[in-house]
Amino acid sequence: MGNFIKTDENPLDIVEIKIDGTSHISLRNPRLCSQQCENKPCTYFCPTRVFYWDGKTESISVIYARCVECGACPHGCPHGNIDWHFPAGGYGVVYRHG
Repeated sequence: MGNFIKTDENPLDIVEIKIDGTSHISLRNPRLCSQQCENKPCTYFCPTRVFYWDGKTESISVIYARCVECGACPHGCPHGNIDWHFPAGGYGVVYRHG
């Protein structure tokens, strides 16, 4: 038996995301996404769908408030076009003690 014990406790009860007014994620060159990135992998490798392709504007939109700080986005972009850093102190994912 592993270290995983099933309980009725919801893990989201101890997690909160405090949203900063300033994004900690940006695209270095937004036109690169529409002009040179064929598969747009950021729209499917992000576990919380921070990035999505907006067909109307023909651009990638960034919803930074969804970020859980996994750090995958700068490494998953084949063009190195995503600028990501941890949110300012006091913002981002905050774990509360049960």
